[in-house]
Amino acid sequence: MLSVQGLTKRYGGPRPRTVFTDVDLELEAGDYVAVMGESGIGKSTLLNLVAGLDRADSGSIKLGDIELTTLDDDALTLLRRTQMGFVFQAFHILPYLDVGQNVALPLSLLGIADDDAVRRVAATLAAVGLAERAASPPRELSGGELQRVAIARALVHGPRLVLADEPTGNLDPETASQVLRVLREQVKANGAAGILVTHSRVAAETCDRTLLLTPHGLRERAPG
Repeated sequence: MLSVQGLTKRYGGPRPRTVFTDVDLELEAGDYVAVMGESGIGKSTLLNLVAGLDRADSGSIKLGDIELTTLDDDALTLLRRTQMGFVFQAFHILPYLDVGQNVALPLSLLGIADDDAVRRVAATLAAVGLAERAASPPRELSGGELQRVAIARALVHGPRLVLADEPTGNLDPETASQVLRVLREQVKANGAAGILVTHSRVAAETCDRTLLLTPHGLRERAPG
């Protein structure tokens, strides 16, 4: 479903730097993997490349039969909008919209009819345990609830690929555990593939397997 082969990223300028080379990754629907690595190794860069937010210097990224590296910016935007969902460390919840309206944003961008959008939002909020908060303003929610809103927004349109970048970095351990459980449950329930970038071994253990990003590619991290 997601196939990454031979991915290389370099930054130019007066002091050129190779971030990583020869990154390979294969994910099928339902796979949920963690990516760990030293600070500055390029974990977020890898997510940005997979999402088409940045361009690789060489290599291939395929989502299904679509080769991302050949798409222009407009086509990449449409692909992200229809087939990807994103969860970040910062919640990025719009304060002037209520919870339901925040979750509905991807559906609005896709032109989903109002009745269908209302049904999808209600079902997705129920799935993350926030069925009663649809009309609440974000200021009334805790950090953990806001991150569950972000997860609902990432999943409401049924993406094939979910990309999460340190989604519990701003949360206390107990709240983080709840959010990680919800994220895993929903990735699996939706039949999506998921990549969780994290520095936390506790977070990584919620995934099916853990990969270490090195300057020369990804490798499996041994348990323990």
